[in-house]
Amino acid sequence: MLTKRELMVLNEIIRSYTETGQPVGSKSLLATLPMHVSSATVRNDMAALEEAGLIMKTHSSSGRVPSAAGYRYYLDHMLTPATLPDADLQTIQNSFGDNYHRIDDIVQQSARILSNLTSYTAITLGPEVSALTLEGFRIVSLGGRQVMAIIVSSDGSVQNQVFNLPEGVQSEDVEKAISIVNDQLVGKTLPEVARSLQTDVPAMLMRHLTTPDGFLDMFGDVLKQAVTERFYVGGRLNLMDYFGPDDIGELKDVMRIIDHSDDLNRLLSVDTDHPISVRLGSEMSDDALKNLSVITARYAVGEHGQGTIALIGPTSMPYSKMIGLLDAFRGELAKRLMNYYNHM
Repeated sequence: MLTKRELMVLNEIIRSYTETGQPVGSKSLLATLPMHVSSATVRNDMAALEEAGLIMKTHSSSGRVPSAAGYRYYLDHMLTPATLPDADLQTIQNSFGDNYHRIDDIVQQSARILSNLTSYTAITLGPEVSALTLEGFRIVSLGGRQVMAIIVSSDGSVQNQVFNLPEGVQSEDVEKAISIVNDQLVGKTLPEVARSLQTDVPAMLMRHLTTPDGFLDMFGDVLKQAVTERFYVGGRLNLMDYFGPDDIGELKDVMRIIDHSDDLNRLLSVDTDHPISVRLGSEMSDDALKNLSVITARYAVGEHGQGTIALIGPTSMPYSKMIGLLDAFRGELAKRLMNYYNHM
């Protein structure tokens, strides 16, 4: 257990290193600690923190920097989220604007706003697709045997894909299939629709179509787009600020993670016990992330599900400020999304 003075020293080292990026020495601590103590006392406290593994010496200076364990101790036991200034909240509100035609437009804009506010890489994920329902399905002829299949979901998003009709599938067969889909599946959640494609829908189509397989493949492919979680990334190039010329391989690895939804999903796995959580690079399996941290926040949009927002930045992020910002931001994003749903 740390003493009250050791807690103050650790807090000051983290604050100073976050602001300056420079190792912190005992002399600078003496000038900023909220108490009058001798230099020998400060050195003893620093030695105790170093022995506990919470700070460490750098090779280039006699000063100390927080270790990963030090940051974790700070996050778990010492951090108090900062209150977002009214001016920053007003900036967020003004940045969103009002003209949106799809839920995804709001979510995508939120990633840009968050990145601009923080100069970090921001990632946003809309409300869970498990809460979305199928609103309509249609097929538009593009000439010849080429058609466009279109799915509309309850959040206003539209997924479409161009196909060539399989040989043997006639236009009147397509119209029957569309009618069956809309009669039987509209109003169901997208996961329920996906399950129906594997169970009762083929049997229903078999009663009306001589060759339903081509139609099922077409509908299944465009549905897959609709049920895929859509991540939006703002400030992708900001990651370059945290990698030197000798770390290009690690930078490419991080970019790969961001570009693959499965990897990104694992990276942004949320702590269900806390609305906002922090994962330090040392706590993640990929070595390319060792000098980065991820702050993840959940937001709720009533019956429409939950979404996720996240910041990726250096381990030395000003966590108090960033967590306070994310807390206010997730509330504003949820309000914007709820307003959209209420006026659909």
